[in-house]
Amino acid sequence: MKKTDVIIIGAGPVGLFGVHQLGIKGLKSIVIDNLDKPGGQCIELYPDKPIYDIPAVPECTGEQLTKRLLDQIKPFNTEIHLNERVDEVRQEKENWIVKTNNKKEFIAPNIIIAGGVGSFEPRKISLKEAEKLEDQSVFYSVRNKDHFKNKKIAIFGGGDSALDWALELSKYSKVTLVHRRNEFRGAQHTLSELRKLEKAGKIMIKTPCQIISLDNEKELKSITIRFDDEKTEVIPTDIMLGFFGLIMKLGPIAKWGLNMDKKTIEVNPENFETNKKGIFAAGDICSYPGKLKLILSGFHEVALASVECFKRARPNEKYRFEFTTSSKTIQDRLGKK
Repeated sequence: MKKTDVIIIGAGPVGLFGVHQLGIKGLKSIVIDNLDKPGGQCIELYPDKPIYDIPAVPECTGEQLTKRLLDQIKPFNTEIHLNERVDEVRQEKENWIVKTNNKKEFIAPNIIIAGGVGSFEPRKISLKEAEKLEDQSVFYSVRNKDHFKNKKIAIFGGGDSALDWALELSKYSKVTLVHRRNEFRGAQHTLSELRKLEKAGKIMIKTPCQIISLDNEKELKSITIRFDDEKTEVIPTDIMLGFFGLIMKLGPIAKWGLNMDKKTIEVNPENFETNKKGIFAAGDICSYPGKLKLILSGFHEVALASVECFKRARPNEKYRFEFTTSSKTIQDRLGKK
């Protein structure tokens, strides 16, 4: 079990800025996120779309904002645990213990929930047989590329994730890209590269069609797809990769005994603490009178929550507010000379 000062649930902009606000106060934090990369909604929903309401930044994309926030927290060497969903939160005296779906456990006096509108979970293939084969032959993300080498892979989807992985995995595996439409949403350059590989016989692209069944006993053997003209085709397949987008779910948070207002968590706007001492919420997931769902608001909320976190993590120390421009202690923590 890993001990730290603060456990941050959510690696979106608010969670990442929370690392910074805690770090300049001398607190250590760890971040847990259900996605396979930091950035939250910014990365998953609008990585290329411009954001116009970040102070002093006239325009930036979700991807650029995430990169800058990650650069900002580099001095703190914070652990970010990805592909981890927090399933259980329980109290032990003055501390909170967090357990993930992968059985990792962390302990801290503080938790900051910065989970946006809940956890993002992949849309899944709507076949019972596929559900039984999850994490064996059916996957919705790529964690270890070696697992996909020298295989017959069927990739489903029409966005960037599907196109990017089809291109990457085709380097050492036999790939079939399946999409329900003729048009793809992903980057045109990537699609052009895939079309070249298709002409060279190094990849197969099947459109417009959908999966209707899969053949398996103990392991996946093949899949059957049906085209819009009702014709069917059987494709030998070892592994299926689905990239159908994400759905947002509140998930296990709803069972943690927090005061909820519909799908948001009620907080005290003085310090953004929930009804549970030591558990805070910031960003889109929290609610209070006058709440605005802006990244800017989330930054403000997590900054105030970090002050209360300090008081709980360092009960024998007096909190002293300091400006980053004039505090040598803060500048040392940031690695500034």
